[in-house]
Amino acid sequence: MDETSNVENKEENINETSDKISPENSSNIPFMIGTKVGMTQIFSDNGDVYPVTIIQAGPCNITQIKTDKTDGYNAIQIGYLNKKKRKSKKSDIGHFNKSKLEPKKYLKEFRCKETDSLQLGLEININQFNVGDFLNITGTSKGKGFAGHMKRHNFSGGRASHGKNSVMRKAGSVGAGTSPGRIWKGTRMAGRMGNDKVTIKNLELIKLDCDKNLLFINGSIPGANKNIVYISRTNYES
Repeated sequence: MDETSNVENKEENINETSDKISPENSSNIPFMIGTKVGMTQIFSDNGDVYPVTIIQAGPCNITQIKTDKTDGYNAIQIGYLNKKKRKSKKSDIGHFNKSKLEPKKYLKEFRCKETDSLQLGLEININQFNVGDFLNITGTSKGKGFAGHMKRHNFSGGRASHGKNSVMRKAGSVGAGTSPGRIWKGTRMAGRMGNDKVTIKNLELIKLDCDKNLLFINGSIPGANKNIVYISRTNYES
């Protein structure tokens, strides 16, 4: 983390990392799975600071290819991080044997326009991305446990004056007793907060580190450090 926080020039970083990108080695698949590392800062030469999130992206492999002819739609399944065979089901081992890969911990299916040029087992790395791309990041937000209605839904509570007693943090009425005589589905009440699937769109890619498979993305993304996140290019049309 200390190395990335001492970057002096954003433009120099962009030029250095963009030179490492080889279009010939790029799989040109705008999807990846990665791990959130944490946040840091990147400074430009004029003193501008960019709060960035670091993602360890890939390398991933294509574990399944679905086509319109066989499955009714075009899609690819990619896997991330190897898993020991003794911890995998026999059905999963057979699935990965088709692509001659080790069992993977995390799988994700992405819709894809064309699958004819793709092969099972193809490695996907960050060479497919370029500095300046806008990405959509999907992850699981931090779980906050059982929370009341004020924290969970930003209720204001009851008034604290004019003869009111012990209503300052009450939820208030939740419906009539006679009709409908029940709680409407979706009524905002106390309950589990967080631990939801959240997607942040249009986050700019500030820097690439191809040697370490690191993406530096402007802004924050959902979830705690070491969480699994799913990355896709914003302007890609599936």
